[in-house]
Amino acid sequence: MTATLNSDMGEGLGLHSFGNDEALLDLVDVINLACGFHAGDPDVMDATVAAAVAHDVRIGAHPGLPDLTGFGRRRMVLTPEEVESIVLYQVGALTAFLTKHGVSLNHVKPHGALYGMLAGDPELMAGAARAAKVFGVPFFGIAGTAHETVCGELGVPFVAELYVDLNYDDEGNLIILRRPERTDPAAAAERVRRARQGQPVLSVNGAELDIRFDSVCVHSDAPNSPEVAAAVRAVLDENQ
Repeated sequence: MTATLNSDMGEGLGLHSFGNDEALLDLVDVINLACGFHAGDPDVMDATVAAAVAHDVRIGAHPGLPDLTGFGRRRMVLTPEEVESIVLYQVGALTAFLTKHGVSLNHVKPHGALYGMLAGDPELMAGAARAAKVFGVPFFGIAGTAHETVCGELGVPFVAELYVDLNYDDEGNLIILRRPERTDPAAAAERVRRARQGQPVLSVNGAELDIRFDSVCVHSDAPNSPEVAAAVRAVLDENQ
């Protein structure tokens, strides 16, 4: 199975920069670019688009909840219509910079708590899927959740993800951390290798999970994300 490597980027703000974007751009195929609500601002978006174009990396939108203080990792109560509006608003902002640099939007992948909210709520997910459909791009999410089922119902192409720097609970849901932690690169590589071979991924409690995936995500803001990404890249390039 051929899979891509993706990473969340452009999550700085003003004079403050976060993550290992520059190092990761040499390793990833696709980035998910923050659009201003949980992180990122116009100058950061512009600079990150330019850097990704220079590295021939595809660019997707990474819309989040309007929560700069909590970095989009705290849940909020929203209606499906509000979800659709905040996704449209943020993706629309990013597409202006993509147009400036002569490239097209690759996909939509929600950030943090919004990502988890949509995975478990088909009505909220329908709002996000409608927004992705406006832009005519795929949606990145977790296989077997509302991410996938609602995309199928609404005719939105779906790209399933595997995470190597976050743990899963026994039901296959991501455990979202408020602060990123270091990940063992060898363990990350082994998770990808096992999943590629059709073997189960273990939850935080040891439950066996069958996780289908088309792309592997490595978060840019983890302390050793370049090492993790390099280890995953090596596995994805095996036998290619």
